[in-house]
Amino acid sequence: QVQLVASGGGLVQAGGSLRLSCAASGLTFSSSRTGWFRQAPGKEREFVGAIGRILIGTNYADSVKGRFTISRDNAKNTVYLHMNNLKPEDTAVYFCAASRAMTTDFAYWGQGTQVTVSS
Repeated sequence: QVQLVASGGGLVQAGGSLRLSCAASGLTFSSSRTGWFRQAPGKEREFVGAIGRILIGTNYADSVKGRFTISRDNAKNTVYLHMNNLKPEDTAVYFCAASRAMTTDFAYWGQGTQVTVSS
């Protein structure tokens, strides 16, 4: 059974930084595509960024490009979302998702972690 657990959310002032973590059991992140999504109140869920399997790179939404970075620690089987220069409009519940091995569609989802950026 695959389980994704997201953590690291919190309250931060604008311009600050946070690092979200997504830990997996029952799945090896290095064989999967892992993504981060977010959903703000009253808005649809939106793609933030993703990291591919080993030797496959990352891609990001334009709204976070240059501020957010995704990395992976294969030894810990954990994917991180490093968020810098946070803005109030980044306030949302953030979710991690992963594909089945050697595929790209997101089949597994973690619970969300709240990020609140105050102005």
